[in-house]
Amino acid sequence: MTRQPYPTDLTHEQWLLVEPLIPPAKPGGRRRGADMREVVNAVLHLVRGGHAWRLIPHDFSIHWNTVHQYHRGFVKDGDWTRIHDALREQVRAAEGREPTPSAAVLDSQSVKTTKKGGRRSAATPARRSRAASAICSWTRSGW
Repeated sequence: MTRQPYPTDLTHEQWLLVEPLIPPAKPGGRRRGADMREVVNAVLHLVRGGHAWRLIPHDFSIHWNTVHQYHRGFVKDGDWTRIHDALREQVRAAEGREPTPSAAVLDSQSVKTTKKGGRRSAATPARRSRAASAICSWTRSGW
C-alpha cells in the first residue's frame, strides 16, 4: 500500500482474518484487477464516513463504481455479514469476552403488541393522504 492509512483501514491481523472470506474471482471471466484489501478498506471508509460512493478519496486508486459493485455483490451473497461476524468475534475475544453475544436488549418501543389475546402487530400501518397516494401510484406506473 503506497498511501497513508486511514483510521478505518484493516490492520494486517484483521486482513489475515478477512482475506479467506473474500470470494474468489468468477471462473471464465477476466482476472481481478482490483486489490481486494483496498476494496474492503474503501467500503469501510465510506461506511464509517457516511458519504457518497462517488466521494471515495483518489488515493484509494480504485474507481468508485468498482467498489460499489463489489459491495453490492458482498451484501447480496452474504459475504459482508460473514466478514462483519468474523471481525466482531475477533474484537470480542481481544476484550476477553465470549466471541458471540449471548443476549439482546429490546425496549418497549421495539416490540409493540396489541391487547392480550389480540392480533399481534409490529407497528401500525402509516396513513397516506390522497395526494401522496396519487403521487405514489403515478410514479409506479411511469410517465
